[in-house]
This record gives sequence, C-alpha cells and structure tokens, in this order.
Amino acid sequence: MTPLEDLRRLRRVRDRMDREYAEPLDMTALARDALMSPGHFQRSFRKAFGETPYSYLMTRRIERAKALLRRGDLTVTEVCLAVGCTSLGSFSSRFTELVGETPSAYRARDHEESAVIPSCVARRLTRPRRRLY
Repeated sequence: MTPLEDLRRLRRVRDRMDREYAEPLDMTALARDALMSPGHFQRSFRKAFGETPYSYLMTRRIERAKALLRRGDLTVTEVCLAVGCTSLGSFSSRFTELVGETPSAYRARDHEESAVIPSCVARRLTRPRRRLY
C-alpha cells in the first residue's frame, strides 16, 4: 500500500466522520474502513491531519453544537444528544476546552453580531480549536 493510497483512505474516513458526526462512530470500524489496524489508523490519521480521529470527530461535533446553541431554541442537553454525544458531562468539558466557555454561557451570549457574517467566513472563525494553557 502506498502512502498516497493510505491518504485517500484516510480522507474517505474523514469525510465519513464529517457526514455522520451525529452517529455513534466506532474508531475500530473506522480503522477497518481505512484498511488499517486501529493503532496504524490512529498514527496515520494524526500524521495526515494533525490530530487524532477522536479529537477530529469531537471538533466536528462541537462545531455543529455551536451552531445549534447560537439558534437558542434547544437546551444544552438536546444539543449534546443532537450532535452524537451521550454524556452531558463529557460534552460540556470538551466544549469548554475547545471554546473557552461552557455551553450554557455560549448559548446565553448574544450572537447577533455574527448574523451578518457570511457563513463560509463564520465557519472558519468559529471552528473550535484546542486551547493550550
């Protein structure tokens, strides 16, 4: 298997994670989809995309959660479940780690000024990033 073929398989798996972020995705099954062992999949994904598959998936989930919280019509628990998280505590911890504030505080904040920003720019600006302290 060439590195280019590995990269194609990894991109396919990453695209699946982007599409099915709200589904319960098993890392072993994703590794199998990439035709790799779980350990090789973890290492290869991190090398190719700069973060582990789980971290990438959680970033996608938090990104979507931010959009749902900005709407303001769902509770934090409903958003947690809608993006595929099963533990409110883990969701809140990860959200706070990536965004810098709790989901409740983010939901309560006024998001009116971001309504006039084009969606392509808003996605780039609001993409969650790991906060290093």
